[in-house]
Amino acid sequence: MNNTIKFSVNEENSGKRLDIFLKENINNFTRSFLKKLIENRQVKLNEIILTSASSKVKFKDQITVQLIDKNIQNVLPKKIKLNVIYEDKDILIINKPKGMVVHPGSGNYEDTLVNGLLYKYKKNLSDINGTQRPGIVHRIDKETSGLLVVAKNNFAHANLGDQFSKHIIKRKYLCLAWGIVRPLEGKINTLICRDKRNRQLMTVSDFNGKRAITNYKTIKVFNVKNIPKISLIECELETGRTHQIRVHLKYKGTSLLGDKQYGKKNIKFKKIDSEFYIRLNRLSGQALHAKTLEFSHPSTKKWMSFSSDLPDNFKKILNFLENFSG
Repeated sequence: MNNTIKFSVNEENSGKRLDIFLKENINNFTRSFLKKLIENRQVKLNEIILTSASSKVKFKDQITVQLIDKNIQNVLPKKIKLNVIYEDKDILIINKPKGMVVHPGSGNYEDTLVNGLLYKYKKNLSDINGTQRPGIVHRIDKETSGLLVVAKNNFAHANLGDQFSKHIIKRKYLCLAWGIVRPLEGKINTLICRDKRNRQLMTVSDFNGKRAITNYKTIKVFNVKNIPKISLIECELETGRTHQIRVHLKYKGTSLLGDKQYGKKNIKFKKIDSEFYIRLNRLSGQALHAKTLEFSHPSTKKWMSFSSDLPDNFKKILNFLENFSG
């Protein structure tokens, strides 16, 4: 794949927004992906870097697009066990374990899902997202387990990216949260942006950020002696923002069991149940699992539906709550 694309704007396209012009002239790329390239300073107009997708192009303008992420680090293949639950010529469905980072970044370049994919599939992965993220269409957090779809070619990647943009793909998560969310089911619709006080965290905002929509449903509330009430909640995402479920539950006044970033700091136990406390510590991260994934297959258009089992430590806490709940 040629990493650089050049255009000369004709009279017919004069006056169009930059992102719309690029979408109409580059096949297989979603508008959201092209906007990201612009924001990442990978698009030049007449040799001047542009960062606004709404910039207008004019007749005879020369546009250069750098498709590959600018990163000096080389991502090396590494033999890592991958739980592949489905595979064909276009896609892979991976059940990602808790603790695995999806793609390189922040100093982690060796033990990510991408390292494992490169070892097993070599060049048989899409390269729309560049050398740092081959095949990666979407992500889940390091300490979140569950299902991911990986694209083996650019056609599949572009199609899946379009389905994400249009909210066609269905993703349901199971989580355990402290207390009871009121109402017991509903839709959380907010803007989410970077937290000004801690840039590693996200937060709900009234004015800034990207639209984030989470549909949630309380499946069961557990009432165990000596332990605060705990809810098993199913969350279905309409959008896929960073830390979306965790941020939205914090916005509703609660947090996930085991969440060290967004979790409540002073949860009061009475006489701590030692068995529960041991299982809680063994979570080593939030009790959040991407359980189901559904979408239209990029080539066959057949509706695909996948489900995965809860990881052991999540399952053990759930079994404990089921057994001792009043």
